[in-house]
Amino acid sequence: MSMLTVASTPEQILLRLDWQVIRRLDGLLQGDYRSLFYGYGVDFADLREYQPEDDIRYIDWNVTARMDTPYVRQYVEDREINAWFLLDLSPSMEFGAVESVKRKVLVDFVTTIARLLTRHGNRVGAIFYNHRVDRTIPARGGRIQVLRLVNDLLKQPTSPQSSFTNLAPLLQSALHSIKKRSLVFVISDFISEPGWERALSLLAQRHEVLAIRLWDPREVELPDIGPIIMEDAETGEQLYVDTRDKKFRQRFREAAERREAALTATFRRAGVDALSLSTEEDMVRAIVRFAALRKRK
Repeated sequence: MSMLTVASTPEQILLRLDWQVIRRLDGLLQGDYRSLFYGYGVDFADLREYQPEDDIRYIDWNVTARMDTPYVRQYVEDREINAWFLLDLSPSMEFGAVESVKRKVLVDFVTTIARLLTRHGNRVGAIFYNHRVDRTIPARGGRIQVLRLVNDLLKQPTSPQSSFTNLAPLLQSALHSIKKRSLVFVISDFISEPGWERALSLLAQRHEVLAIRLWDPREVELPDIGPIIMEDAETGEQLYVDTRDKKFRQRFREAAERREAALTATFRRAGVDALSLSTEEDMVRAIVRFAALRKRK
């Protein structure tokens, strides 16, 4: 399934999003994007004794053990943000309606956020993953960098169906390659083999991590459309099912709900804020909703 028409170019995509998304965000957020990306270019400044209102994530446990009293790290804010996109481009990201597969939503989201960041002098980079880490685009600023990201995404081939995705190598690659404290967007449907959760927690201890979970309504609830052949997007395995069976549709929905609850718990344990973005949702409303949630926190 093709995610974009042949006529789509990086310039056309950026122009469309400038008019359809970014201008609306400017109006709704009134230029105040700090609720979305507040102060994540920060550098270590000093240590001081822990006070009751301090964030426990900043406790320095090595110093605390030596001094026998809690100490916290203090940071100074650097107005310039380094942002990284960790991009899951595995076969399951090709799922969705013809005009809006998850991978197209990924391209639109990355383009939008990269444009918002770079026009204020920040730098963005990306790590592409498709069953393995395919490439790393170093963090740079400017409109040209946004166009490069989009161009490389459009040229990234779809890998053949072969095996299940494992997000651990993508997160581990980021742990090793991103040195300066950064704002990290993990953009995926999180359909993965288990074992990536610890790497996410370690990444969140070093950086400000935001999980952007892309999903399609047909992955949650099956319509009653009679007998169909379902195909696993990752492996290509096919299964005949009859969607007229109410009990089968209920089991399908319950399995999706259990998976959603498990993901929510994983993000909470890791201290990661998560945006759930549907292929059928208006992106502007989703981003504004996410910004409001982070501002309240």
